Amino acid sequence: MSRPKSLVANRSAGPSTVESALGQGVRSLSLHSDSPQLDAEVLLSGVLEISRTALIARGSDMLADPDLRVYRELLERRRSGTPVAYLTGRREFWSLPLKVTPAVLVPRPETERLVEVALEHLPKSAERAVLDLGTGSGAVALAIASERPLARVVGVDVSPGALGVARDNVCSLALPNVTFRLGSWFDAVPGELFDVVVANPPYVADDDPALAALAAEPALALVAGPAGLDALEAIITEAPQHLSRGGWLLLEHGGTQEHAVAKLLERRGYAGITCHSDYSGLPRVTRGTFPPPLKERS
Repeated sequence: MSRPKSLVANRSAGPSTVESALGQGVRSLSLHSDSPQLDAEVLLSGVLEISRTALIARGSDMLADPDLRVYRELLERRRSGTPVAYLTGRREFWSLPLKVTPAVLVPRPETERLVEVALEHLPKSAERAVLDLGTGSGAVALAIASERPLARVVGVDVSPGALGVARDNVCSLALPNVTFRLGSWFDAVPGELFDVVVANPPYVADDDPALAALAAEPALALVAGPAGLDALEAIITEAPQHLSRGGWLLLEHGGTQEHAVAKLLERRGYAGITCHSDYSGLPRVTRGTFPPPLKERS
């Protein structure tokens, strides 16, 4: 049986063993990452093309010099702020393996809450139309489509680069009920109605100090005016024209924006406004339905 890439049968400890390389990586990233151990393991396992479990099991194996050089280059890029997902080109979301490039935001665990809330409004046995605004890598659209095969899911993004990534992901996952379109918000779906509209739009304020740590990710998908509400307000304003009777608008937002988002929904006439917290306990997803005119109500 052939050995995994770049590992040789030298069991003596030394500066180029897997274990020592991991230790060096953790120390190198300790001041530059919230998860230095995980980052070091993911990067080295990617270089060696083995699982993280296999990586730990082969801690005393020696690394070949070319792979050690590549690993150290990746560590340096991580130290400079490049997300691990951009270095590996992959990110898991909703247990789906996704392609990720600097053209899209790195999918985050808290966004899975948006998927959960959307699924509450999508019966498994019924056909429904779903619109995902600002789809990026397609993470939310693909997650919903994987759970609701009868749903017709449309993802929209203004970035051609982002749509290229999303289309690669839908091809690799072979989900036939998802399509992607280029356009700014609802411009890509003129005259169409949807039962559920979901959006993870830009919601960071122009001068938010947090942007420094997000410099590697596309500003177009992050920044939304002085209060971070410009994109949210635009979606809230236009959505009623694209919601089916009894349809819902679901919005991801910042952890301190729930009251501002609720007020925007109230002013526009939405009903059933509710906020859902993410797994960290922060307000993350607010939903509302736009009631039909009085003359249409039974």
